[in-house]
Amino acid sequence: MPSYAELSDLLDPSTTVLLTVECQQGVVGPDGALPELAEQARSSGALANVARLVAAAHADGVQVVHAVAERRPDGRGANRNARLFRAAARLPVQQLSGSSAVRVAAPIEVAEEDLVVRRLHGLSPIQGTDVDALLRNLGCRTLIVTGVSANVAIPNAVFDAVNRGYVVVVPRDAIAGVPSDYTPAMIRHTLALVATVATTDEVLDGFKRPRQVRRE
Repeated sequence: MPSYAELSDLLDPSTTVLLTVECQQGVVGPDGALPELAEQARSSGALANVARLVAAAHADGVQVVHAVAERRPDGRGANRNARLFRAAARLPVQQLSGSSAVRVAAPIEVAEEDLVVRRLHGLSPIQGTDVDALLRNLGCRTLIVTGVSANVAIPNAVFDAVNRGYVVVVPRDAIAGVPSDYTPAMIRHTLALVATVATTDEVLDGFKRPRQVRRE
């Protein structure tokens, strides 16, 4: 577990970006395509913690990026090379571009200064999207990764960010996956090897702590 001083050093608002992954109505909303995942995201408190982090980021000047997965009604450009994609295409709720399913879900609030990045293909919110270029243009050094799912998109995001040279912070109570016991095991045995794992409260405290002035 990182010390508060370590987190404070990592979470400089001018070089930190908060990423929410697939926190959209059609995924984590009450009528989402994957009811078990949606229920876990809500009952575990993960979605509420994402909302807390987003609100604090807005207050403290930390840039927020929302990564949304969607598809065209005709499916053009979407992957079909894995069971997950083929199963998703048969679900009763589709993440169709422009529909309510691809809106960021309550209780997360989207501010005017937030960036929303939408993808039509793949498993990662970073690979093959505008996220990396946006992060570099924003001067990002530390990326906080939140959202769903701990099974697929979250580890993809963490690995892709680390491979691109970012320091990654994962608030372990602000991500969710299924079954419920999978997420803590995956964090402990996988994400903790490459990211700084903390709690939502620790990240919030890290936002607030004064930072040392570096003398040139």
